[in-house]
Amino acid sequence: MKGTVLYEIKENIAILTVDNPPVNPLSDGIRTGVYENIIKAQEDDSVIGIILTGNGRAFIAGADISEFGGQIEGKTLNEMFEKLEFCTKPVVAAINGLALGGGLETALCCNYRIADSKAIVGLPEVNLGLLPGGGGTQRLPRLAGPAEALKMMLSGMHISTKKALDMGIIDKISENVVDDSIKFIKEVSKNTKHHPKVRDFNEKVIDARGSDNILLEAQAMAAKTRKGQFAPGQIIKCVESAINIDDFDEGLKKEGEYFLECLMHPQREAMIHIFFGERAASKISDLPKETKIMDIKKAGIIGSGTMGGGISMCFANAGIPVHIIDQDEENIKRGLSVIEKNYDFMVNRGKLTAEQKDKVFGLISSSLDYKDLSDCDIVIEAVYENLELKHKIFKSLDEHVKEGAILASNTSGLDIDSIASVTNRPELVVGTHFFSPANIMRLLEVVRGAQTSDETLATVMAIGKKLKKAAVVSLNAPGFIGNRMLFRYTAQANMLLLEGALPHQIDQALESFGLNMGPFRMMDLVGLDLGWRARKLGGKESPLHAKIGDELCEQDRYGQKSSAGYYNYSEGSRAPNPAPENESIYEKISSENGFTRREISDEEIIDRCTLALINEGADILSEGVAQRAADIDVVYINGYGFPIWRGGPMHHANAIGLDKVLEKLNKYKEITGNDAYNPSELLIKLAKNGEKLGEAPKKEDRKEKLDFEMSSVANNF
Repeated sequence: MKGTVLYEIKENIAILTVDNPPVNPLSDGIRTGVYENIIKAQEDDSVIGIILTGNGRAFIAGADISEFGGQIEGKTLNEMFEKLEFCTKPVVAAINGLALGGGLETALCCNYRIADSKAIVGLPEVNLGLLPGGGGTQRLPRLAGPAEALKMMLSGMHISTKKALDMGIIDKISENVVDDSIKFIKEVSKNTKHHPKVRDFNEKVIDARGSDNILLEAQAMAAKTRKGQFAPGQIIKCVESAINIDDFDEGLKKEGEYFLECLMHPQREAMIHIFFGERAASKISDLPKETKIMDIKKAGIIGSGTMGGGISMCFANAGIPVHIIDQDEENIKRGLSVIEKNYDFMVNRGKLTAEQKDKVFGLISSSLDYKDLSDCDIVIEAVYENLELKHKIFKSLDEHVKEGAILASNTSGLDIDSIASVTNRPELVVGTHFFSPANIMRLLEVVRGAQTSDETLATVMAIGKKLKKAAVVSLNAPGFIGNRMLFRYTAQANMLLLEGALPHQIDQALESFGLNMGPFRMMDLVGLDLGWRARKLGGKESPLHAKIGDELCEQDRYGQKSSAGYYNYSEGSRAPNPAPENESIYEKISSENGFTRREISDEEIIDRCTLALINEGADILSEGVAQRAADIDVVYINGYGFPIWRGGPMHHANAIGLDKVLEKLNKYKEITGNDAYNPSELLIKLAKNGEKLGEAPKKEDRKEKLDFEMSSVANNF
């Protein structure tokens, strides 16, 4: 069995300590240990009460997810909870650290809860496509009230002990939870033999009866923040049961039924796939375990614009001093002003105190001189995408930044090896592709150049973790992982437009599939003119998929920045409005390029755009640009708005079956003649063998990766 529960007697009180490092999940050994030790303490006449606490930094950080779908050994969670709840002696949960999911549910089964001032509590099961299945949906509303309980469970948020105290979830905050719990038990044992059970606290749920507002507001919240997800609706139904059913055990029964439906739902598998995928992404197969990680005490940023400012905030938020360099004082002044406004917004939203804001903002300094970067341990260049400019900057950085410091480029697709070649430290050069806005978006693509050292790579991945990013390694190849896939995706969306579909139809179809934003809304947001201007400057003809977009640019329709692109925009608004005047352009360009426009179904739109992602992702995997299929999924969910409940494009392919994927690719190849639907050799091989997309092939079996000089992808970044 995994994990153990330590047992000791102190001042006639049994102390049960959960010991299952690093975060004390409710593995079989823990469940059985708590169960057996509760019996042991009950049977000992000298014991007047019981304390349940955790070893290390966690009380209990949740269920053991690795057990999901397997054979349950030892005592079940419900058996352990029942033993806790109906113990004949008072039980105090001494919450010493993280109490999440099943950990908080465990505490709610105890008579009392005393928490350390730095402890964190929450029920984040919704993030895994589940609901709290250990009574959390029935007990939390009884303590916090149904409205607050729903907010906690639907958001999956973690809350501080101060807030938990205000909400009635815990009874007391302590700086020494075990000692104070001993005192507490001694005191309450003098005064009463009847100790409260959360199941009996019915006042708040009864008060909510007859009012639909609580449930309606929860439904609105779920629709806005959990679009397309199954579990939120089940959570709401559980709380509805807590409100309306007098019999607590009947409510528990309903919770169990709804939990089982979540457990069996494909969204649960998809979301847990991403949960483990994000953790696996940090494991680099050819990186020795003993690889040294450099100490990063100070960071430098080149550029104070949107990206530079956002990256600076990431470092400051992590407690790392950061120095910004820009070419003129006005740029810096503007950039610092934006950063401060962002922090002020966080203060106004209650996410930071004024003191915390002053502290993190105080970690950001600035100047115009590269010499001021001499003491930085890492410097990240965050200027616009121009290889010549980046060469110039890296030459200067190599000259002014101390030996042994890492030099990184926030490029979205340029050649890291070319950038490294102008320095005398190519082993210390790496790509760090942050996503905008960098202080909010979780994804970080870490681009490994041909000469990037193990130490450099390991250090930057560790930095990513410290900055609370979902960091994924990509080999140096055009577009890396995410933008290379995005290029194929938007190219097919544009081909659908040429063939007869309209932007709003394509966007609506893909948003109904679950994407946060359709491709044409996204292109309007980014700006249609970026690729168009580059092609004009280079004297290049518009590729077929870009001909309509380039024609719109010729008519000064650049997207939101000009209030007109594929859509029209009212002044000061980002809401897309139809642009019927564009339809003559679509007809003209289609006709000039030999297309007879036709009716296109939503099914075809979804199929073709998702197949473009899957097929390109398979090639990325076959080239070893990504380490594993799950890495690609992590990238596309965290950086491009693919629905988490579908598990990412590669998981989606595995879920529908690679044989079906091949069938569809061949079908659309025949219909369109488009080379984008030539099936990846890896897909063909895996489908033939009945296998799934997983790890990248061994080096000797890999397909040659894309070349920067030859790739059409490279020319679009």
